[in-house]
Amino acid sequence: MSNLERDPRETLCGGRREAGEGPARDLLTGRDVVLGGPRGMKVTRTLPNRDRRMVGAWCFVDHYGPEPATMRVPPHPHTGLQTVSWLLEGEVLHRDSLGSEQLISPGQLNLMTAGRAISHSEESPGETVLHGVQLWVALPDASRNDAPSFEHHPVLPVLDLPGVAVTVIAGELGGLTSPARVHTPLAGAEMAFDDQARVTLPVRPDFEYAALTLSGGVEADGVDLDPGPLLYLGSGRSELAFRARRPSRVLLLGGEPFEEEIVMWWNFVGRSHEEIERFRKEWSEGAEFGTVDGFDGAPLPAPALPATPLKPRGRHR
Repeated sequence: MSNLERDPRETLCGGRREAGEGPARDLLTGRDVVLGGPRGMKVTRTLPNRDRRMVGAWCFVDHYGPEPATMRVPPHPHTGLQTVSWLLEGEVLHRDSLGSEQLISPGQLNLMTAGRAISHSEESPGETVLHGVQLWVALPDASRNDAPSFEHHPVLPVLDLPGVAVTVIAGELGGLTSPARVHTPLAGAEMAFDDQARVTLPVRPDFEYAALTLSGGVEADGVDLDPGPLLYLGSGRSELAFRARRPSRVLLLGGEPFEEEIVMWWNFVGRSHEEIERFRKEWSEGAEFGTVDGFDGAPLPAPALPATPLKPRGRHR
């Protein structure tokens, strides 16, 4: 999914030296963003956050629905990141400049690796109830200029526990590894809870973690977590405990703290103002990003760059 804001904020993040060490229980309130104008689809964006920019290499989290909506995101560019599309309800059709055309349904994974440059569109087949998340993963310097690629995974590994099903979306968790190709040590999973179900998951002390309730309500490491905020849990733990107060779905994200600083602006991840300026120019001139066939409409124009140069700001405000 695109960042459709017409005045996107500059975000520079990353750097292990600024990553918090040890356990935490920080509730990060998201902000509402309307995609596609005043009558577009509303999402709640909890990463990047005012107080914390990344969790591992996860650098962008949009949660939308459940509500009747029509998703229609015109062709737009990406660099230096992976998009992770995960649905709980509805269907979304992905098209990209590699020629991929793939309908995604709940429980399936679409993973697009932008590498040096890709463009794609997303749309729902008419108005329907949509509920899902769109996530971005920052690519490390060693991989960010690789050729773009697209993967669709209709079946993912599931850890079946009493009253809880844990689907491993990306990376590894609880001894299971997703088939999705990642470029830094990651964990991404959806936990589906029966009413009052409990689970204690083994986690890596060198990873930092965060949890987002998608539906229902849970107690996460002793903190009540309803849909809305992202709970940053920090690092230094060997297990995480959850208890559902009612039937619930929860997203768990984790990863090794990302050592590199990145500049994230609009739909680009780069390393400097000059890079972002070049990406924007190439997209505006129709270069490098290819063409998305099959979408009935014009590509998304790039917004204007801010008046002041994009500068490093660090991982925390």
